[in-house]
Amino acid sequence: MRKKILIACLLNVLIFTSVFAHDLFLKLDTFFVKVNEKVTINVMNGSFQASEGAVSFARLQNASVVGPTGKVLLAAETDFTKNETTAFWGFTADQPGNYVAGLSTMTREIDLEGKDFNEYLEHDGIPDTLAERKTKNELDRKVRERYSKHVKAIFLAGGKQTENYKVVFGYPVELIPQSNPYKAKSGDTIEIQCLKNGKPLVNQYVMSGRELNGKIIIESNVRSDKKGTAKIKLNGPGKWYVRFINMTRLDDPKLNYESSWATLTFELR
Repeated sequence: MRKKILIACLLNVLIFTSVFAHDLFLKLDTFFVKVNEKVTINVMNGSFQASEGAVSFARLQNASVVGPTGKVLLAAETDFTKNETTAFWGFTADQPGNYVAGLSTMTREIDLEGKDFNEYLEHDGIPDTLAERKTKNELDRKVRERYSKHVKAIFLAGGKQTENYKVVFGYPVELIPQSNPYKAKSGDTIEIQCLKNGKPLVNQYVMSGRELNGKIIIESNVRSDKKGTAKIKLNGPGKWYVRFINMTRLDDPKLNYESSWATLTFELR
């Protein structure tokens, strides 16, 4: 009996993980790299610490790197390798300065039971849609959702600082730091603008956290202001992520919601 209960609990954990641990991040072993050495960008499809499925190149609508001079380098399929869980994007930083890597996926659709959708809204930081479902007595309603993910990483080659950290890729949703995170120090507050279709996202719920010594530290959950700017306090060193999911209700009998995911990663010493 105890064995059956344990198996059931493990299955519940696996189901929860498969449904809710589906963020997408660009993550480097270190965001401080050497000039003229190959950089490996891990495409983390799952959580910030564990990728659960390698993203195929065919799923991408864009993958590119903007270097210190502002030159855009489009990735090719040959730049990507993968194992069972993770895709690896290879790149050589041939000049000192800041680099911004961006990756954007095509849309996909998924069907979810009402309970699963509600838990996903609560877990992944989409409180407005959850509140609307409660108000409309729709918590039991099944949904079909269309989603896409648009992710960025800023890293530094050598010791030179450059201004291309503010580059806009033109993704459906995007996070744009208003100051260079590599000039920040612990205790500083950095402003990051949330964009949707190139326009400021007002009152967007934004989550942040960092990895330090192999552990995740959950940081602030904030709302963007009237300029679409979220203020993130950098409470300490580590590999930082900032993320949001913008959810839109659709007037379509075959499709209920569309979500656009954005993440930004960098490292603070």
